[in-house]
Amino acid sequence: MTTALDALDALESESIHIFREVAGEFDRPVILFSGGKDSTLLVHLAVKAFAPAPVPFPLLHVDTGHNFDEVIDFRDAVVERFGLRLEVAKVQDYIDDGRLLERADLTRNPLQTQPLLDAIVDNKFDAVFGGGRRDEERARAKERIMSLRDAFGRWDPRKQRPELWNLYNGRHAPGEHVRVFPISNWTELDVWRYIQRENIELPTIYYAHRREVFKRDGMWLTEGPWFGAGAGETLEDRSVRYRTVGDGSCTGAVESTATTLDEIIAEVTASRLTERGATRADDRLSEAAMEDRKREGYF
Repeated sequence: MTTALDALDALESESIHIFREVAGEFDRPVILFSGGKDSTLLVHLAVKAFAPAPVPFPLLHVDTGHNFDEVIDFRDAVVERFGLRLEVAKVQDYIDDGRLLERADLTRNPLQTQPLLDAIVDNKFDAVFGGGRRDEERARAKERIMSLRDAFGRWDPRKQRPELWNLYNGRHAPGEHVRVFPISNWTELDVWRYIQRENIELPTIYYAHRREVFKRDGMWLTEGPWFGAGAGETLEDRSVRYRTVGDGSCTGAVESTATTLDEIIAEVTASRLTERGATRADDRLSEAAMEDRKREGYF
């Protein structure tokens, strides 16, 4: 007698299958890892996929230099705990030597594309795992699980390959690579329920805490090396948490008192906005901001 998989078991099984498929088909895969919840989930699934052997490929972090300290500390702790190799591509290095110019708004998220593409070429990575999910944003909803990028790292949504019956096509020409999204079919709620089930540790800023923040364009931002409160903006001490983490200049917090996983799950269940829609200023630059960046080679 067989037992039917529950929803989380089915999602986990699909993701582990994808990791193993890529390990068998590609020569030099890498996992994009920032220390955020989705990339931490990727590492957890990769560890499960290959246990008791070690994860057979490295991690890559495209570091904007505008990260939350809690997240960088957590990133390094995860690398040490699992004995992983971490490659770091630094936006600051590109600014220092003139390959990139600091933006007037001091937001560095759009500046990650060139360091990412250079790291892929320099390390000859042919498969790049990312934590993108289809429920996050309309451009990411167009992605296949295995998404071909051309020799310039560009994505063409019109050339997406069909994926039927969990059959994935990783074929690529020399110089091209494939972006792989093992948790494409997960929702934010699935991620939190799985984190609770598996007792996965996360950076503390995902839980409610006191922080000085100021309101800009409807979002609660915090001061840092990127910028501070401007004219007419007042710092306020509030109970907040982060639904997603990234460049501190464009990642907002949400007001929250959720300090436990049960409380976070209840909060996410009641929300009508995705985490990116609620807290990422870079996605508000235009209606097609994410798709434009993906065409250029962004995650």
